[in-house]
Amino acid sequence: MKKRIALDQIKPGSRFSEDVFVDDKNLLVPAKTAVKQRDIDALKRWGVTFVMTEGSLVDESATTGKETSTASSKLKPQGFAGSRELYLRYADPVDRLSQIFEKVHKSESVESKAVDQISQSVLALVRDERDAAILAILGSQNVGADLAREGVNIAVLSAVIGITLKLPAHKLTYLVLGALLHDSGMLRIPDSIVKKKTALSEDETQKVRAHPLISYRIITKEMMYPDDVGLIGLQHHERWDSEGYPRRTSSGEIDVLARIVSVADAFEAMVSEKPYRNSMIGYSAMKALLSDNSRRFDPDILKAFIKSIGIFPLGSTVLLNNSAIARVIETHPEAPLRPKLRVIVDEFGKHYENDEGDAVDLGAEKTLFIARALNPKELEGA
Repeated sequence: MKKRIALDQIKPGSRFSEDVFVDDKNLLVPAKTAVKQRDIDALKRWGVTFVMTEGSLVDESATTGKETSTASSKLKPQGFAGSRELYLRYADPVDRLSQIFEKVHKSESVESKAVDQISQSVLALVRDERDAAILAILGSQNVGADLAREGVNIAVLSAVIGITLKLPAHKLTYLVLGALLHDSGMLRIPDSIVKKKTALSEDETQKVRAHPLISYRIITKEMMYPDDVGLIGLQHHERWDSEGYPRRTSSGEIDVLARIVSVADAFEAMVSEKPYRNSMIGYSAMKALLSDNSRRFDPDILKAFIKSIGIFPLGSTVLLNNSAIARVIETHPEAPLRPKLRVIVDEFGKHYENDEGDAVDLGAEKTLFIARALNPKELEGA
């Protein structure tokens, strides 16, 4: 049963053990998500004097240590781009999704409420820290909790596309839920196949290709989500040219949310480090998507993705025509080839650390342009 919490008891940074609501229906913040000063200010403007929750105020000192320990048990940050608070906001959904996936793998029951809370945390992260959330994916080499990490990454990217497309709130919620769970069927494929390092046999390949059907069953029959969510799991490997699987669904019949997750899934697979190959840099991954020519992806969704992320995605390292090296810190949807940059090494060879280099807006500096994208590993030892 929800209880009332007086607004004057809530401070910026306060977290609660369960979701916090403005009233019976409207969510303020998901469980364990910090209340921001702007949330408090908005409630005061609306004349709200209390909020409602089934949980209790979490002790920050205890929670911080616990969350750090829990998150780091599953996810190891390597060169993570962002603050410690951002890392926790990114790692906590990964850790919680990993725990859910362990239950799915064992065919144990999962409460949909637990997945709902993760999806709300991801949506809140994208709305509050859009660029930082993208950098969390592109600007670091996180390892561990592979399937859950990929699920959260794809949910973040899908949410960014969905917001660009101005999806209604309920569709955006379905989109993030489906992105989190789209590959859950892989958890029911035998480990001997999933972890096999040699080529799969024809029979093993067919079993892997059945995972979208299993995902659909897990999402709709076990977790009792509507078809809007289940179709994302079922159709995320269908192709725009009707050559996908499991049903070779024609382009117009592929659900639009599944089309979004398909693009996000492909991009995430290219930029994330895998045991069997190195990751692509963001620019190379974007070039690969741009060369699709309406084979795999809905071209309108692809355009929305490029508008959302940029041809040189946030965090990309680039070489300028004056020999300076810079990092992309802001993209211009109307001019994707001319983003805003932060200089790392200037044209005279001076190195800058801690974002001390000049900001350069290529939208205004017409004499400068990007000569090529660099792999950050090229800078190691430079």
